[in-house]
Amino acid sequence: MPVLVVGNLIVGGAGKTPTVIAVVQALQARGHRPGVISRGHGRQGRQPRAVQDGDSPSDVGDEPLLLLRRCKVPVWVGADRNETGRQLCAAQPQVDVLVSDDGLQHRRLARQAVLVVFDERGAGNGLLLPAGPLREPLPAALPADWRVLYTAGHPSTALPGALATRRLAQAWPLAAWHAADDKQALALTALRGRPLLAAAGLAAPQKFFDLLAATGLQFKTLPLPDHHPYDTLPWPSGSTDVLVTEKDAVKLDPARMGGTRVWVLPLDFDIPAALVDELSALLFVSPAPHLP
Repeated sequence: MPVLVVGNLIVGGAGKTPTVIAVVQALQARGHRPGVISRGHGRQGRQPRAVQDGDSPSDVGDEPLLLLRRCKVPVWVGADRNETGRQLCAAQPQVDVLVSDDGLQHRRLARQAVLVVFDERGAGNGLLLPAGPLREPLPAALPADWRVLYTAGHPSTALPGALATRRLAQAWPLAAWHAADDKQALALTALRGRPLLAAAGLAAPQKFFDLLAATGLQFKTLPLPDHHPYDTLPWPSGSTDVLVTEKDAVKLDPARMGGTRVWVLPLDFDIPAALVDELSALLFVSPAPHLP
């Protein structure tokens, strides 16, 4: 089974999950049947299991729930990615390629291709944790099975790579987003003139706010910790219109929102077709997997 690892060298918030969505959709458009494996950050338990509609983020993690909703492909979570991949393949024999959400540093996982994601931080100060932001050293040259994607729209290291384009195009009412009812989605321009509050439980919430500001909307910001659980609603009582990311939306029950209108803003990455060509060549032509 060919394996593509989508990972990063820098800690947190580089754009792995939107990249996984974009890559999975690109592979689907080419006739492949991907499955996704993930550790499921913050979940209770370590054993492999399938992610299903209606699962709690505490059981499977918020990002795997988002991947299931956006990609409509088998998604499994587990601490041991090898065993998780084996169980996914056994349960879903139609799958012909595995995409690992993170896992670059999971050395036991063999892979045919690696897509390393960098944001505007690049390699930071170039030092390893805890002195710097790097999980492992920046290579002097790109390994043969690696490709690089820059998610800020410009290169941020000396490594050659492709550029992603980020888009916020629509606003979905929370209930409609949960029901996958795209008929109720509005253009962002429809929200102009409203007293908006933008909340984001991300590793780098300012990126969401900056992208939102580029659309011309006026709003107040509410940055929250990454993987914020939303056990209680964090915005002030009486808030009329709140904007959230999809990662936040998976943890928000529409029945709890009271008089607040919550709008979900999907973040899409456009990735170059040439990058997908190169990944496909590595995945479906390479004779043997690479063991780090």
